[in-house]
Amino acid sequence: MDSKRPDRRGFLKSGAALAGGFTFGAAAPAIGQEHHSPQMIKEGKDQIAYGERSSHVTSVRIAHGGRPSPDNWGLTFHVAAPLQDSVGVITPSSLHYMGTTRGAFLPDVDPKEHRLMIHGLVDRPLTFTMDDLKRLPSVTRLHFIECAGNRSSRRAKNVQETHGMTSCAEWTGVLLSTLLKECGLKSGASWFVAEGSEEVKGASSMPIAKAMEDCIVAYGMNGEAVRPQNGFPLRLMVPGFEGIFHTKWLRRIKVVDRYYMNYNDFGHLDRDPKVAALDYQIGPKSVLTFPSAGQQLPGKGFYEISGLAWSGGGAIKLVEVSTDGGKRWNKAEIKGTAQRMAHARFGYTWNWDGQDTELQSRCTDELGQVQPSRAQIAKYWNKPFDATFSVPGLDNSIQPWRIASDGSVTNGFA
Repeated sequence: MDSKRPDRRGFLKSGAALAGGFTFGAAAPAIGQEHHSPQMIKEGKDQIAYGERSSHVTSVRIAHGGRPSPDNWGLTFHVAAPLQDSVGVITPSSLHYMGTTRGAFLPDVDPKEHRLMIHGLVDRPLTFTMDDLKRLPSVTRLHFIECAGNRSSRRAKNVQETHGMTSCAEWTGVLLSTLLKECGLKSGASWFVAEGSEEVKGASSMPIAKAMEDCIVAYGMNGEAVRPQNGFPLRLMVPGFEGIFHTKWLRRIKVVDRYYMNYNDFGHLDRDPKVAALDYQIGPKSVLTFPSAGQQLPGKGFYEISGLAWSGGGAIKLVEVSTDGGKRWNKAEIKGTAQRMAHARFGYTWNWDGQDTELQSRCTDELGQVQPSRAQIAKYWNKPFDATFSVPGLDNSIQPWRIASDGSVTNGFA
C-alpha cells in the first residue's frame, strides 16, 4: 500500500477522485428543463422563536457507560455525543455530552435566586448574584470537557461508544481568579472545594494554583446561557482537568489549606501518587471520526481522513496518521489554529487501494507529550494486554479502526 501523502490537485486532474462513483463538474440542467422542487418548510412559531435543525439531519446522543441507563430510579447516568457526525471543533449545546453526579436529578435553578458564595481562607467572604457576576470583566474561551471513562473498548461498535464522552464548546464567564482577588486569599490557602446544587452536593477539591491560572465561572455556552444539563446557571470550567472537576450548578467555593475528600473524589482518586497524578489532567488524545467503526467506504480512491485531537497539557502541536496499522506515520493538517485545552480538527488526504488495512492517529501537545499506544499503556501499568485489559487513571491510548476490502469499518480492538 502507498502510504505517502497524495497530492490532491493531482487526484482531481487525473480523475482518481472519481473512484467510488463521485463526479465533479456535472453540467447543470438547461433553462426551462423539468426539475423537482423541494418541499417547503412550514414556518411556525417553533421556527421563529428557537430555530430547529433540518429534518434530514439525524445525529443524536446516546445513553452510555457506567451502569444501565435508565437505572432503577429512571435516571440516565451518562449521555455520549455523536462524534462520528461532527464537523469542525465546536459541539452544539444540544449534542454536548452529559455526565451526572452519581445519577442525581437535574436541579431546576432560578437564576434570580441563585447565589455563589466564596468563603474559607479569604479576607472578605463574598456572595455573588448572577447580576453581580455579569457586571465583572468576562472572558470567552474554547475548551473541551472529557469524562474519565472515555476510552477505547473492545465492545464498542463506533466512535460514539469509545470517545463520545468528550465535547468542546465556547464558554463565557468570569475568571475564578478575579473573584478570589476580590475576596483576598489568606496565607496558607492552597486548595479550594467547589460544590454544586444537586441533591448529593457534588464537590471536588482542586489546587488553588489551578484556580488562579485559568478556571472560569461560566454562565455562557456557545453564545447562549449554559444549558441545564451542563450546569445552568453557573458551571465551573477547569480547563484540561477530568470532567468531574467541572462542577455544575455551582453554588459554593470554599478556600482551604489541605486536600478534602469529597463525594465526587471518593472512588475517583487513588492514594497511589502514580494514579492520582493521572486523575487530574487529561493526557494528549486523538481519535479518527472518519472513517470510523460503523461507517462504510463506497470503494477505493480518494478520501480525507478526519478526526479530533485534544490535551489537558495545552494546545495540540502535531497530529500524525497511519494508514498501515502504525508501521509508518504521516503528518496530518491541523485545521485552523489549535487552542489550548480545546479540540483540534485534523485531516489527512489518503488514496485507498481497496486492500484490508488499519487506520490510527496520534497527537503531540505543546508540552511535548505524545499520545501512547495500547501496548505502551499496558507496559506502563505492567498489565497484560488481553481481553480484560483495563487501567486505573485515564486511558489516552491510540484507537485503531480496521478497514476491510469491502469498505466496512470496524473497531480494531474487537
